[in-house]
Amino acid sequence: MNKMSIKKDDLVVVLSGKDKGKQGKVLEVMPKDGKVIVEKINMVSRHTKPRKQGDQGGILQKEAPLYACKVQRVCPKCNKPTRPAHKLLADGKKVRVCKKCGAEI
Repeated sequence: MNKMSIKKDDLVVVLSGKDKGKQGKVLEVMPKDGKVIVEKINMVSRHTKPRKQGDQGGILQKEAPLYACKVQRVCPKCNKPTRPAHKLLADGKKVRVCKKCGAEI
């Protein structure tokens, strides 16, 4: 299992690919695959068949996973993309810190 610095509900910016430069909130993290699902990013068309009577079938738009190395955390204080550093507090708790402004993430 890979150690990931991106967590659920983080605001991230896409570094490469068709959605380069777009920002979104992380909906799901898959550490085993090293991938993340970001809100409204990497949208794909899924052709679905109605399973039960009354279900709606057709072409649905949904988010597809993308590699975590293609996204970078956005600092809430300085609003810049940054790779988070880790800092040990006095009580032994480990927190993520912005490398650009030093704010606690």
